[in-house]
Amino acid sequence: MLAETICSAVSAAGLGIAAITAYRKRFLAATRIAAYSLVPVGLVMTGVVEWVSDLVFKPSTWVGVGILGLSWVLFMTSRAVERRAGVGGRKERKAAKQGRRETAVEPKASAPSLGQGRTGTQPAARPGAAQPAEDFSDIEAILKKHGI
Repeated sequence: MLAETICSAVSAAGLGIAAITAYRKRFLAATRIAAYSLVPVGLVMTGVVEWVSDLVFKPSTWVGVGILGLSWVLFMTSRAVERRAGVGGRKERKAAKQGRRETAVEPKASAPSLGQGRTGTQPAARPGAAQPAEDFSDIEAILKKHGI
């Protein structure tokens, strides 16, 4: 009952602010304010406020939330122990029962191909070292053509 009264008061205040805004010739803002101020009354009329207040203020609801939390903790603990023990997933257990072990990646496929790489004839350029002069003749020709 208290929640419905508060929602009604908030809506009435919002509609009053919308009326003042409309009086100041700001109709678009007044329409938006009126739309927002009607939301609490709509929530009360649909029963959402009653459902939320029952959800928040019932002790049995919080006991249920606690039980769900405990269930989640137990589930995650069992998964962590299962992974740490190396039991594996459903496919690995099935393969172990059949007497063969399935591998996800072939041994040759795990080595990356690095290509040719450096031949060792030229040392790598050090940062800050002087780089060899590059040929800028084509750029100079363009600049001379434009008179720069």
